[in-house]
Amino acid sequence: MDETRRIASEYRQSTGSTLPVSAELAKYDASKLLGLKPLNSQQRAVDGLLNSPQGDKKVQVKGRVIFNADKQGQRVGQLNLDADWDVLVLVLMNDQYETTEIYQLERDRLLAELTDVKSAHKKSRGAISVKKFIAISQLCWPRNTEHE
Repeated sequence: MDETRRIASEYRQSTGSTLPVSAELAKYDASKLLGLKPLNSQQRAVDGLLNSPQGDKKVQVKGRVIFNADKQGQRVGQLNLDADWDVLVLVLMNDQYETTEIYQLERDRLLAELTDVKSAHKKSRGAISVKKFIAISQLCWPRNTEHE
């Protein structure tokens, strides 16, 4: 995965375009850093199981590379609201495709937030900004930068 990160970063620096690897890197990092368990069978939009006191929770993972922190309106990406997941995990990466933070949000909390969205189109896609997601979610993995 380190090689994938390096190639993706160099490609963006050279061309200004991105390689479509952030979703797979996000799933890999969420599994490794949060201890997600693999599924016994393939389920649409469910990327793993998160152990919790209430039992295993089905997780949908989204990844977002933040190339410019000052850029407004960055979106989490299209969410699959029809799938059977319990928790949405957002993996944020820097311009080197290294995970910097991971946030989690319970499905019910997200759906309540989307109910307040005025645009039916945004609501149907589950559209939410990264900034809003961070504001209503819980930080579950912060990168420790003291020893880097």
